[in-house]
Amino acid sequence: MTEGRPPAAGSASLWEREAEIDTVAEALDLLCADQSSAGGLLVFRGEAGLGKTALLAETRRIAERRGCTVWTARGAETLRSVPFNVVRQLLQPALLSLMPEEAREYLGDWYDIAGPALGIADPGEGNPDPQYVCDGLVAAVRRLARREWPLVLLVDDAHWADQETLRWLAAFAECVRDVSVLVVVARRPGEVSGDSARHLEAVAAAAARPVTNLSALTPAAIAGLTRATVGRHADDAFCREVWAVTAGNLYDTVELLAKVRDSELQPVEAGAGELRALNRSARGGGLVDRLKGLGLEATRFAWAAAILGTGITVDMVARLATMDEDIARHCAELLCSARILTAPDPESGTEREEGGLEFVHPLIATAVYNSIPPGVCTAMHGVAAQIITELGRGAAEAARHLLKVHPDDDEELVEQLREAARENLAVGAPDAARRCLERALEEPPRPEVHAHVLYELGCATLLTAPAVTIDHLQSALGTPGLDGDDRVDAVVRLSQALLHNDQLEEAVRTVEAEASRHDAGPARMRLQAFQYMWENIHGETVAPARSRSLAELARTCSGRDNAERALLILRGFDAMTHGESAAGVLELCDRALVNGRLAPGLGWTDPEWGMELLMMLGSAYAYADRLDRAESLFAEARRVYTGAGWRGGHLSLANAFLGLAYRRQGRLKDAESTLREGLVLAERVGRGLPLYWSSTCGLVDTLLARGRIDEAWAIAEQYGFGPPYPSTIVLPDIRSVRGRLLLAVGRTEEGVNELEAAEKTAVSRGGHNPVLAPWSIELAKALADEDPARAAQLAADARRQAERFGTDTAIGEALRCAAALASGPRAVALAAQAVTYLEASPCQYEHAAARVEYGIAARSVAELERGLDLARACGADGLVTQAQQALEAGRVG
Repeated sequence: MTEGRPPAAGSASLWEREAEIDTVAEALDLLCADQSSAGGLLVFRGEAGLGKTALLAETRRIAERRGCTVWTARGAETLRSVPFNVVRQLLQPALLSLMPEEAREYLGDWYDIAGPALGIADPGEGNPDPQYVCDGLVAAVRRLARREWPLVLLVDDAHWADQETLRWLAAFAECVRDVSVLVVVARRPGEVSGDSARHLEAVAAAAARPVTNLSALTPAAIAGLTRATVGRHADDAFCREVWAVTAGNLYDTVELLAKVRDSELQPVEAGAGELRALNRSARGGGLVDRLKGLGLEATRFAWAAAILGTGITVDMVARLATMDEDIARHCAELLCSARILTAPDPESGTEREEGGLEFVHPLIATAVYNSIPPGVCTAMHGVAAQIITELGRGAAEAARHLLKVHPDDDEELVEQLREAARENLAVGAPDAARRCLERALEEPPRPEVHAHVLYELGCATLLTAPAVTIDHLQSALGTPGLDGDDRVDAVVRLSQALLHNDQLEEAVRTVEAEASRHDAGPARMRLQAFQYMWENIHGETVAPARSRSLAELARTCSGRDNAERALLILRGFDAMTHGESAAGVLELCDRALVNGRLAPGLGWTDPEWGMELLMMLGSAYAYADRLDRAESLFAEARRVYTGAGWRGGHLSLANAFLGLAYRRQGRLKDAESTLREGLVLAERVGRGLPLYWSSTCGLVDTLLARGRIDEAWAIAEQYGFGPPYPSTIVLPDIRSVRGRLLLAVGRTEEGVNELEAAEKTAVSRGGHNPVLAPWSIELAKALADEDPARAAQLAADARRQAERFGTDTAIGEALRCAAALASGPRAVALAAQAVTYLEASPCQYEHAAARVEYGIAARSVAELERGLDLARACGADGLVTQAQQALEAGRVG
């Protein structure tokens, strides 16, 4: 092959791309070697006109010759606001080729989540979390890749892809090596910012090799390309001028040489002076002048095509440009002859409507669109939206045009945008919904509607961005027009967002101030309940007077409606945290249920009361030894949130609290995996938020129970598990767990200080539950040698509080502590009592630990072996080692 020339099968646009083509061929070799081959990701980056699209087209040809299935998609500058546009291009044709039952089979459980985003299924009820939708799309490609191997995915102009597609692409890039598929991405440098730029950076970071930056063609390549196009007689001076005029840009060179050929300009030095004038007509103002030269009707046709961006057919353009179809067909022919429009390359793989057209190059599409006079542009977008609406394609599809229309106090447009926002939320595209609602505010809405649009804007980000939600809901509440139940709902949602953004005191003030505006009745009681709720979960102080007030109010409640049931749950949780009678706690919680189940309107996704109340209910059961009911509640939460597509903070907390239930039961392996999943989800929402602490604290606690101290410390270091702590209660008790961790790694003084800080918090709250916050037991053991008198007092206090609470777990754990401080026959007797209580407890890890400790104290092989079996069943590796060492050391008779 002559240096600089493209491969024989390639086109003129592949000059000097041998290295890139070799890279593609190597990647395809790896992909096609075996169905279990690792996947690959290549990223080609280059300025406009350097041949990225041609390189992808050649990749397609090579791949298809190897027997690969190739799916392609392309971003477009005017379609960036359309959610899932590019990923739909990529996957939808293959899925629509399947029978509906086949598509459902391949997507499995993800069909109802990913299907609506891909446009192959109707949305369900509720608004799925965008991260869950993204996960569903990743799963869809995983499954389709197994069916279609060897599969190649080509994404062109990724810099113009919609944000939802880029989120998916970044997520898929992280796992592409685990899927036998080759992904090739082409993009320009720059062009994007914010989340889109971050997603593209993540894609680049995951590529199998460094990003390939395409360079301009060299003078030698331009000379070869010139002679191959206009004749071998082109002289050196002419070829050098072609390179100088185009700066080696492939698109500009190909266009310029086409014009040289069309104008019959002789490719010799004497004609080189005309090249610059010819080149100016290839893009920008020169292109616009060339377009005007084709006539007004052809210009309007090109404008209408640029407005549509996709789905460019003569029929659609004729409707938009309000011209006769015969005239429209003639204009299409003119524009194709002028190399402005073209019929799509059948080998490009890009799906187009029958009779469809596309711009020859994105540079041309951009230049034509930018040439449309502003008033005409907005008017045509408005007409395009009307046509799409008349065709029944939905408000979301029309929205990209409505977003371009100038504000004009149009009530109908506001309602269309609100409907588009609802449609976007239903497929998991809250960013697209946000854009629609923000544009609706610019119209502006009527005064009586304005606050409702702000409220909807806040709700659009509730699952994913608490801080953004707060701003919008505060604006909604500060705008006249939000009254009655809608206003109360907005206040409640605002307080929830404040809570999850670690602004607990402001959450309390918000509902307290709103409650003062209402007379006695359901609305006031609901707001008071939320005030009690937020105050109950304050991590540092809860005024004893507030607990007494809540107790008095709860005495008047029989559970006849959800407001009373909410107050019963709050009172039960409050009593549990303060270590009051567990029997009383359970009686309160049971009264809040209807036939042992959650009442209608109090479900996990019901908006009136929210998830926090039910988390408190489940926690009260968990620490009052009703772990069966706690597990049932939290497992239902995870199931409901998964089914609803809520994969943000809600599902994270569901996993965290289900992990808590598993940890209390002694199912330590299940607890660890569930808590790790919750932590991954929590990181997506944001580090430092209360839900993040719940997963981290629970995981550290579980790893300590498993005896994996180094892992627990590593998790604590990785995720910042230390002061300053959030303002909300974290379950299990954050200072008790942190103190136990510090003691376990030998940082005794720091551990004691942490446990003493937990003691001060308990005093400020007016008492504590020794199972929920076992600082007194841990501190007693830590001080046993240094300060035996204080250790004994702490152990005695823990036992007194445990007996007051009254559960087998609480009493058994207090007896274990007492046994650890005692010696001789008294230690054996106390250890035996601890075993008796904990055998009746549902907390099997604590039972296993008591058995092992009793076996060691009593020198009983039988007890040690029973403890060893229990420890193995729990996954308590450290306890297993302790029991085995005791047996092997011959410490028993």
